[in-house]
Amino acid sequence: MGRLAVFGYGSLASPESAAETLGRPVDAIPARLRGWRRRWTVCRDNLASEKTFVLADGSVPPYVLGLNLEPEEDCTANGVLIELTESEADRLDLREVRYDRVDVTGAAASAEGATPGYTVITYVAKPERYAPSPPAGAVVMATYLSTVEAAFAALGDGELERFRATTDAPPVDAIEATLVRDAIPPGNPRRW
Repeated sequence: MGRLAVFGYGSLASPESAAETLGRPVDAIPARLRGWRRRWTVCRDNLASEKTFVLADGSVPPYVLGLNLEPEEDCTANGVLIELTESEADRLDLREVRYDRVDVTGAAASAEGATPGYTVITYVAKPERYAPSPPAGAVVMATYLSTVEAAFAALGDGELERFRATTDAPPVDAIEATLVRDAIPPGNPRRW
């Protein structure tokens, strides 16, 4: 396959989060992906997935939303490129269990506009996890949102603003919650 990189547009834009999965320090290069926009359209069943979170009052939200990339011709999403081995891409597949790996090589570029010299993949919602409208009771994990926004702020001038300009606002409340059931594969985030 040659050289390989992932375009991270959500929690993978955080070097710490990506390193947790890859088991090594991560160099994240600011990047752009033409023809794509972020939306809150990945849906996790909080009652039946590998992790369950509860609210402070003991209630259990039925669904948790995450970011997704969707095609949009006149949009360019910002994010990062992280160089990978094929085995590391396989490890990301385990992390991104609700997503399909797709090749976006032709749409990817560094923030300065340089075309990467390798195959670029990213992750988009599996059809059965895609929720164009949030189901009743869905929430966004506040820890996920804060991790993503902090990652984009750390990328440098204007990156958080670009993130917000190419990302729909969460369509539901961002909430604090506690992990109460954990069957999460090693290296996968436990904070959201």
